[in-house]
Amino acid sequence: MLLGGRIKAAIEVLDDILNRKTPATLALRDWGKSNRYAGSKDRSAIGNYVYDALRCKNSLEFRMNNDKPRALILGSAVFIGERTTEELFEAFENNKHSPGQLTKDEILKLSGSIDLSGAPDWVRADIPEWIWPAFENNFSDSAIDEGNALTKRPPLDLRVNTLKSNVSDVINELKDKNIKKCAISPVGLRIAAARADGRLPNIQIEESYQTGAVEIQDEGSQIVSLLVDAKPGETILDYCAGAGGKTLALAADMQNQGTVFGFDIDKRRLSPLYQRAQRAGANIIDIRQPPSESLKDLVGKMDRVLVDAPCTGLGTWRRKPDSKWRLNEDGLELRNNEQRSVLNSAKGFVRPGGLLFYVTCSMLAEENEAQVYDFIEKNDNFRLLSAGEVWEEKFGADAPKPWSADGCSLTLTPSSTNTDGFFFAVMERKK
Repeated sequence: MLLGGRIKAAIEVLDDILNRKTPATLALRDWGKSNRYAGSKDRSAIGNYVYDALRCKNSLEFRMNNDKPRALILGSAVFIGERTTEELFEAFENNKHSPGQLTKDEILKLSGSIDLSGAPDWVRADIPEWIWPAFENNFSDSAIDEGNALTKRPPLDLRVNTLKSNVSDVINELKDKNIKKCAISPVGLRIAAARADGRLPNIQIEESYQTGAVEIQDEGSQIVSLLVDAKPGETILDYCAGAGGKTLALAADMQNQGTVFGFDIDKRRLSPLYQRAQRAGANIIDIRQPPSESLKDLVGKMDRVLVDAPCTGLGTWRRKPDSKWRLNEDGLELRNNEQRSVLNSAKGFVRPGGLLFYVTCSMLAEENEAQVYDFIEKNDNFRLLSAGEVWEEKFGADAPKPWSADGCSLTLTPSSTNTDGFFFAVMERKK
């Protein structure tokens, strides 16, 4: 496909997402199925334009003075995708597969006639207006920078499975992928985000992935798994395991000695863990399917319980930018209720002297510190410990520092740690 065709396709996909509320992954998949002539490079380029437009929707609307899919994609192509107005003009001219020639007003706007200096802060930060007060309250003077970091294209991060390989061997195996060590995780490798119409490599077809030597896992997720500080021989419950990324990381840290119980209330989310554990050689994983009665033999016996709680997913907005615009007040309240419920359910599995870890992929205090403080207030047999001390033990004093409101809990963000957004807190059950 030529540039004009790709831009037209991106407009159609974005219209499906914004006006028919179709999730971005499904909209892109459906377009691909209906247009099988499009190659993988075409689909990747179209996805880039769409995702960039969603990440920067507020600022692009302001710069284009227009909220229509066409305006957003044109702005995405020029302001983010490194295309020039001249390239678009030439690509659209006398091309029936293009979205139609640029108007004089579009050319003016794409030339940068409107900048963001006069825009409201929530526009400059590309954060939904309704949630901006909470976001700004959390990050204060850094709020715009934190919001902007969430608009950048994310890298592809890999976790080296130490049960099967090591960092140097994997780097050598994937040396043609321009792969580098992560800045914080000692078992993390990173492939930088693609620019313009570029695309990331398909790691899932590589031998190192097929044989379980690596897993695809954001460095932030790797870090919170490492902060659990799982020891060989321990008994650990991953209470909200989902597809099992952190479960696998814990098993590797434990050197396949002990037991990691993987549980999730949603059986469908849990199902990939069976195959992933087998591929990874993580044979200490004991998968427990819902209902929660399947865990009754674990009550009061766990050395460590990890609660990766359901949340808004704000910290993953780089990867799932359409969720930014689907989130609303009711959705936040629902997640807050679920977080309280899951913490209350998980606490009973911690043995006296054991540890309870609370993790979200959010960057909002309502989902993070507020939940921890509320839990501690209602459960005087638990006390909050300092996660910062574990951070320095694990990663050293020179590693990039996460954000912290209280000196105890930690918030990883794209701006502070160059990872997805994650919150981490650890509580001890008193003896």
